[in-house]
Amino acid sequence: MNREDMLARLLAQAETAGSERLTLRAIVEEASDLGAVRVLERMGLADDSAHQDLNELRELLRAWRDAKASAWKAVVDWAVRGLLALLLMGIAVRLGAWSLVR
Repeated sequence: MNREDMLARLLAQAETAGSERLTLRAIVEEASDLGAVRVLERMGLADDSAHQDLNELRELLRAWRDAKASAWKAVVDWAVRGLLALLLMGIAVRLGAWSLVR
């Protein structure tokens, strides 16, 4: 018996015998499982290699986040170095040391 048949039987049972808590819980569980299977099939993740595919995607996402963080850190480092260089040049001009550079 597949999940759709099980869900149909539970719904029929709920209609004839009334809606007991156990029956309602079983209906919700079967409907949730059936919906999850349909979503996985539509996304192409219902095969045996889906678990490995998701692991690879997680690793790729982690690598992307690490690379993005490193890039921002490099940009901030270069900006700070540029500002410090400008500050030193300003101090050199202020002290009259700029004429020694020429």
